[in-house]
Amino acid sequence: MSVYIEAIVVLGILGGVLSALLALAGRRLANYGPCSVKINEREPIIVEGGGKLLETLYDQSIFIPSACGGQGTCGYCKVEVVSGGGTVFPTEIPFLNESELQRGVRLACQVKIKQDIQIHVEESLLKIKEFRARVSRVRKLTHDTRELEIKLSEPATMEFTPGQYVQVLVPGKGERIFRAYSISSPPANDNTIELVVRLIPGGVGSTYLHRVEVGDEITLTGPYGDFELDEDKKTELICVGGGCGIAPMHSIIRHLQITQPKKPCTLFLGAATADDIMYQEEFSELKKKMSHFEIHYALSDPGASPEWEGERGHIHELVEKLVKDKPGRQAFLCGPPVMIEAVSRVLQSKSFTKDRIFYDEF
Repeated sequence: MSVYIEAIVVLGILGGVLSALLALAGRRLANYGPCSVKINEREPIIVEGGGKLLETLYDQSIFIPSACGGQGTCGYCKVEVVSGGGTVFPTEIPFLNESELQRGVRLACQVKIKQDIQIHVEESLLKIKEFRARVSRVRKLTHDTRELEIKLSEPATMEFTPGQYVQVLVPGKGERIFRAYSISSPPANDNTIELVVRLIPGGVGSTYLHRVEVGDEITLTGPYGDFELDEDKKTELICVGGGCGIAPMHSIIRHLQITQPKKPCTLFLGAATADDIMYQEEFSELKKKMSHFEIHYALSDPGASPEWEGERGHIHELVEKLVKDKPGRQAFLCGPPVMIEAVSRVLQSKSFTKDRIFYDEF
């Protein structure tokens, strides 16, 4: 028995020594020394090599979008690497098309700074700011969804366009983790923003935001997003939201009620059950104030709502049924990727060109 014990002890010691040697070797191999990072036409900065490009950009207050906490699974943090980025990793390939690969586009969360590096970041992203804020109101919308009103303090106002989104910093140690949420309030309320947050089991961002209460501090960055509302009063809008994808539609329609209450706009909202429909009463009130506003709902699981007398099925089916084929309109979509793909396909068959269809997938 003592022989076995001695053997186990010896193996344990050898294992510990080997682990220590590997750790030491890793530190030495990862010691790349000072590296120069040149961003656009700015003066180069000097950083200690070995870190992720995404974290270095954050340290320089350049808040490019990243919704997965730097894990390489969202594909948002794209930058153009002019030189010094090394080989493209297999984890990046699914998010880069041929044109992007030829231009040197990379995911900043996957690029490690091992040598002098030069990159180009879109000018619009250089304008993104970090905001300090406090929760000023919490409202329950459904059994698993809450609305947060957040009052900005530093800076005290945010200029955004209806349909854009922010990224909320999830507190914790290690790499900074952000999660994206569409703004559901209109731009006229520039000192406060509202977010719609559905609780996702195990979700880092939603768990955090379902825990905060009035008075709690929040850090966020923004605004992000390419929604660009055609201000021509005659341009008809088609808005389609699924689940929490209602948030940017809520912002757009409230903005129209304030600025262009006669602009033609049709809203399609998809939900699983009647209990999952949000803002139904508010949209009914807005309809009374907007002469050319229509709203249609569809339930994908109507069996759970036996008293429901409205449309049944997926929301893209209702869009196919009701939207006429004519040019010159704009569409705004927000919801699951499968919904975005199905609705986009339907709209393109109705004379919508791709450049007139705006969407966010969350």
